Amino acid sequence: QVQLVESGGASVQAGGSLKLSCVASGYISGRRGMGWYRQAPGKERSLVSYLSDDGTTTDDDSVKGRFTISQDNGKNTLYLQMNNLKTEDTAMYYCAAVYETGGLINSYWGSGTQVTVSS
Repeated sequence: QVQLVESGGASVQAGGSLKLSCVASGYISGRRGMGWYRQAPGKERSLVSYLSDDGTTTDDDSVKGRFTISQDNGKNTLYLQMNNLKTEDTAMYYCAAVYETGGLINSYWGSGTQVTVSS
């Protein structure tokens, strides 16, 4: 089993910065990547930024140039540096890890960390 624990969420003013962290524990083989997703009240959960284990990143258009995803060398901690935050970035942010085992894709999720951006 894999456990993911997010931290770093806070309340900030627009234009501010935050850095989210996600620590992964437990191990199973076949990880394909990790990413950050967010869900605002009344909206569906959506991708913010994803980092494949081959180093490829995928960012939602709304965060390009403002958010940066990264990983520590041991690949056990995932980060999301968020700059120039906007009120529309307010959401619960979730960390996810994607694995492929025997041709099946499984995702593991953390419980989330709240980011609130005020004007």
